[in-house]
Amino acid sequence: MSRLPPEKSFPVSWEELHRTSKALAWRLLDMKPFKGIVAVTRGGLVPAAIVARELDLRLIETACIASYDGNRQGQLTMIKSPSEASDGDGWLIVDDLVDTGETAKALRQQLPKAHFATAYAKPAGRPLVDTFVTEVSQDTWIFFPWDMEPQPIQPIAGQRPR
Repeated sequence: MSRLPPEKSFPVSWEELHRTSKALAWRLLDMKPFKGIVAVTRGGLVPAAIVARELDLRLIETACIASYDGNRQGQLTMIKSPSEASDGDGWLIVDDLVDTGETAKALRQQLPKAHFATAYAKPAGRPLVDTFVTEVSQDTWIFFPWDMEPQPIQPIAGQRPR
C-alpha cells in the first residue's frame, strides 16, 4: 500500500509532543489501573515514556512494527510482539499516531482487551483507538521531532502550485 505525497504538513516540536503526551496521560488518569504499557516502536516510545511517568507505570513492553519506508506506508511487518501482555487485559497500548489504522488493526488482533491510546489521530484510523488528543486531516503529514532538522522553509502560500 503506498500513499500519495501529503498536501499539508504538521511539524511537532519536542515541547509540543511532551505537552500532547501529558494531555494523553490526563485523559487516561481516571481509567482502570493499567498493569503496564505496550509502546509501539518506534514512534510510540517517547509518548509511552511520558505517559508511563505521569501514570506512575514501570512495566513497559514493546510491540515492534515496521510499516513505513520513509514517507511511504508499505507492508506491515511484526518484528516483535509484546510477550507479557497476553490478550491485553489491563494493558495500555501507546503510539504516537494512528494513520490508516493498519498498525492498530494488527495490535487489536493480538491484544483485543487492551486500551489503545495515541497522541495524534487521522480519520481513517480514529475508530480503532480508544483515546487520543489531537486529530489531523488524512492528507496531513506529521513531522515528529526526530524527523526534523532546523532549516529554512517557504511560506505556505509559496508551496502551492499556481
